[in-house]
Formats: sequence, structure tokens, C-alpha cells
Amino acid sequence: MPTADLRTDAGLASELRAGVMRLRRRLASERHPDNDLSIGQMVVLGLLVRLGDQTVGELARAERVQPPSMTRTVNCLQEDGYVERRPHETDGRQVVVSITESGRAAVLADRQRRDAWLSQQLAGLTAAERATLREAAPILVRLALTD
Repeated sequence: MPTADLRTDAGLASELRAGVMRLRRRLASERHPDNDLSIGQMVVLGLLVRLGDQTVGELARAERVQPPSMTRTVNCLQEDGYVERRPHETDGRQVVVSITESGRAAVLADRQRRDAWLSQQLAGLTAAERATLREAAPILVRLALTD
């Protein structure tokens, strides 16, 4: 039930923030039970699935974290066999990170479980509500990617 005045931009912002954060927490709770990776580690693996091989710097920029933080995350993922590193082809100062089959399997299993939960929830909505969400989904993605 909305608590903010949705007729104003400030009210809409407040309601969207609260709703998106609650949905994010709920989706996080639906993670695959065998998955012991942190949300941050899963985000990095998801980036590698979506974008392909990346340098540590590219991963850090994509997640808006400092390179040393991303290096620690990548180190943990490499130790557990979820990613591999190789020298950059043209810049000897950098390494390229690629996802392993184990990493890809972890991402896909986790996504499948959360997508199944969300699909079940969507099935309980009206056709009009689902149509509204179809229109809103790309807008929410665009908002999330805006600087």
C-alpha cells in the first residue's frame, strides 16, 4: 500500500526506492540453497556472463567500486574456481578475468531459482498489472544504469 504522495516526483521516488529495495531483499532471499557466494561475488559473475571477459578495472567501474575491492572479490572467485585470469593481450599491467563453467553454472542456477519465484509472483497479478510492469522494466533498468 503506497504511503507517499505518488502525484509528486518526491513521493514517487520514495515509493519506488522502498519497493525496489524490498523486492531486492526478497529476491536475495530466494538464492539457490547451495550457493555460498556473496551478492557482490554473484554480481561480478553475472557481469562476466552478460558482458564477457573483463579487466579488473572494467569490473570495478561497472560496479562503482575501487579496483582494490574488485581485486579482492576476483581473488576469492579465482580461489574457488569460478573465474580465471590471463594476461591482457596488449597491456602487460592488466589481467583479463573470464568466467569458468563452474561460475557460469552457479549464476544460471541462481538466476533460474529467483526467476521462478518472481514468475510465480507475477502469475498472481492481473493482466493489466503485468502489462504495466512490462512497460516499467526497461525504465527501471535505465534508471539503474544512469550516472
